[in-house]
Order: sequence, then C-alpha cells, then structure tokens
Amino acid sequence: MSIRDVYIVDAVRTPIGKFGGALASVRPDDLAAHVVKSLVGRSPQLDPARIDDVYFGDANGAGEDNRDVARMAVLLAGLPVSVPGVTVNRLCGSGLEAVIQAARAIAVGDAHIAVAGGVESMSRAPWVMQKPERAFPAGHQQLWSTTLGWRMTNPKMPAEWTVALGEGAELIADRHALTREQQDAFALDSHRKAAEAWAKGLYDDEVVPYEGVDLARDECIRESSSMEALARLKPAFREGGSVTAGNSSPLNDGAAALLLVDEEGLRATGREPLARIRTSAVTGIEPQLFGLGPVEAVRTALAKAGKGLGDLSVFELNEAFAAQSLGCLAEWPELDPALVNPRGGAIAIGHPLGASGARLAGAVAHQLAAAGSGVGLAALCIGVGQGLALVLER
Repeated sequence: MSIRDVYIVDAVRTPIGKFGGALASVRPDDLAAHVVKSLVGRSPQLDPARIDDVYFGDANGAGEDNRDVARMAVLLAGLPVSVPGVTVNRLCGSGLEAVIQAARAIAVGDAHIAVAGGVESMSRAPWVMQKPERAFPAGHQQLWSTTLGWRMTNPKMPAEWTVALGEGAELIADRHALTREQQDAFALDSHRKAAEAWAKGLYDDEVVPYEGVDLARDECIRESSSMEALARLKPAFREGGSVTAGNSSPLNDGAAALLLVDEEGLRATGREPLARIRTSAVTGIEPQLFGLGPVEAVRTALAKAGKGLGDLSVFELNEAFAAQSLGCLAEWPELDPALVNPRGGAIAIGHPLGASGARLAGAVAHQLAAAGSGVGLAALCIGVGQGLALVLER
C-alpha cells in the first residue's frame, strides 16, 4: 500500500472571543457549524457530498457540544446527512489531533476529502455533578466546573501530578530560572505582534466572523498594554510567584476548520493547496511539566521529515503560558526565536482549548502559502503531560 500525499487546501477560524465576551452567547455546536459551512463555501467547485468525514477536536464536551460536536456541526452546517463526523479529545491538542487523524485517513486511502478542526466555548462550559452513591442524599452536593483543569481527580494519582496548570508553569519558570520580567516581556510581544498582524490585514484570508455577533478581530489583544501595567498584576498561582493573568493565555471561545485532500480530492476542489502535510509526533512527559511537552514532540516530528529546527521558516507554538513557551525555547537553542509566532500567539489571540491546534495548523499553512515555499511546524503542550507537533511544507 502506498502512502498518499495530503494537502491543506484551505483553513478558516472565527475571531477568538474572551471568556464571557462577544461569543459567549453562541453555542459551541453553532461555532463549529459556522467554520465548517464557511470552509466548504469557499470551495464552490467541491460537492459537499464528497466529504468522506469530519474530524473535530473538543476538550470538554460536557455541555452543548453534545458528545459528538463534529456530527452536530455537519448537520447544523447543512451538509448532506451522508457526511459523517467524529469528535476527538487530546485536551489542548484536540484540534491538531483532529487534523492529524484526518490526514492519516487520507494518507492510507480511507478518504479523499476530509474536514478537520476544533471548537471550544469555555464561557458556556457547564458545571457538572457526580451521581450520589445512594439515592436521595440529604446533604448538599458539589458542582464541578468543566471550564479548565482537574475535576473529580482520582485519589490514586500522585499529588505532584495533579497540580494546577499555573503551578506547572511556575515549576518550569523555576527549572529555567525565568524571571517575571522575561515572562511579561514575552507576553507584551505577543500582543504587539498580534495587533500588528491584524492592522496589516494578515488575518483577512482566514478569519470568518460569526454572523450577528459584533466581533471582527480577536477580543483579547491589548496593544495598549505595557510592562508597567503587566508588572502591577499579582501572581495568580503561587505566593511570590511569577506567573500572572497577564503572562498566561486567557479563557476563550472559538472554532477553526481545515480542508484536507489527496490528489483526487485536490482535483475535486479545483484549488491550489496552501501546504502539504509531512509528519507528526506525540510524546509524553511528567504531568506537572506538561508545558515542556512540545520539546521532544517537535524534535521527533522534524526527524521523521528529515528536517531540523534550522530548516524551519514558520513555527506556531501555542502560548499556554509565557513561562511554558520560554521553557521550550530554552531547550531548542538552535532555533531562531524570531520565527516563533510572528503574528502573535495565544497569550494575545486566545486559547479556546479544542480549537487552538486547528488554529495553529491553519496559521502555518496560510503563512507558508504567503511565503511561497518553506517548512512550517505547529506544536502545543497538553495538560496531564503530552506534546503534539505537525510538520507542513510548501
């Protein structure tokens, strides 16, 4: 069996809304349907009935995502009912995992055309409650938030594994002796780059605003921020620590989707591809050091492609925390940090968990297409200690 080349034909995303912000009134299944419908509509030559499958990442899935948000998106987007949909969960890496799984299906001949993406409404993530161990309990019952982080933790888990995500970022700051000033400067740079990219129209080709919502660009970008303003914020996770709300990614709502094809699918779309998918890798690490998960995943994915960090022209690294991103960069001394997130990162743009990986893959594909050639990479850290990476080429 021969392995087929897999191409990204197009990629779209919503503007990213802040927690409780402009997109908070929009259900996650509607966000997913919006990007699917927008994506398919941008390839008018493509018969939607030819889409073999829709893969969507979703980190929570406890509420209006309705268990299989990919299938819900297919139906709500008005695609033929013959188009199936599957939802995947690798926490923060879910959207990129969806892209990887769709690409794998095409590469081995199980599909010619697939949609892959991700969605998250952290604003609308519900509270959940465990079923009581016996009927009719007389006392109060605990509700757990599904927005972010550990819940209903298994007591068999070692305590050092189940620290808060922010404390994990503090541990990385300790390991790499990262100062508060370094982290704040990294965060400020993320906002500056994102604001400049929007001002230059660099997101015009990929962002599809949600109809009826007054949100034209990413809602968390703060071009007016400063080192002085960031310095006034208190540590959020540890007394005397260095990780703050200002140098961490926010809570967000949003969705992203990509159109993936083989050569036959390419002819069916009548489009020129943005980029070709080369390789991917997933790795594990101690759960409390989740932020360093991309370090080995990136090295492994590049090695599979016969490339090194010095071969990259585009690198989108998810900015869960400034400390996490700086920790990874410290372990890639051969990488030019100027290549990383040239249009801003998640600290400014936002991090809607299930959507972020798809956003990164789409961003890399669009940047490679704009450049005309090159090698690009998308990578994320993942809670509970994993890293995920995808190599693209044009």
